[in-house]
Amino acid sequence: MNSGLAEYLPVLVLGVLAVLFVLLSIVASRLLAPQRSTKAKLASYECGIVDQAAIPERFPVRFYLVAMLFIMFDIEIVFLYPWAVANASLGLFGFVAMLIFVVIFFLSFVYELAMGGLEWGPRKRRVLPLPAATRSGVTAVRTVGLTGREHVPAGAAWSGAPQHGSGTGAG
Repeated sequence: MNSGLAEYLPVLVLGVLAVLFVLLSIVASRLLAPQRSTKAKLASYECGIVDQAAIPERFPVRFYLVAMLFIMFDIEIVFLYPWAVANASLGLFGFVAMLIFVVIFFLSFVYELAMGGLEWGPRKRRVLPLPAATRSGVTAVRTVGLTGREHVPAGAAWSGAPQHGSGTGAG
């Protein structure tokens, strides 16, 4: 055998042993494990939560935005490490290039924060102030839909019940 290949013999033996161990474990579990299938054994198991029905709801888009942001920052770290190692030989050009790179990623992170991509709770609705009322109450009520209903004079008190008859009670 060549002396160069002899150095790799322990690695090859370890690889063969690992494959044999995996195959032997699979075969042994198939042969020795009990084969009684029950409904509980065939059901999917997720952290102790009982599966009730298929959930029709999909992952929100915010989940994917955070995942992409995470990948982007992983890529940034992958590029920052070699730059930090070779910083002295790159000089000013390397520093400016990396500064532009980091600023672009930082601005994407700020944009993500501003758009609420990292807020995982229920969405909060913005409450806008109501516009100032410029019409009188009578015209606004008539515009909303009381047209054709019984007219109540301005001085009369309205009880909320329809007025029938003469309005005098039998006494």
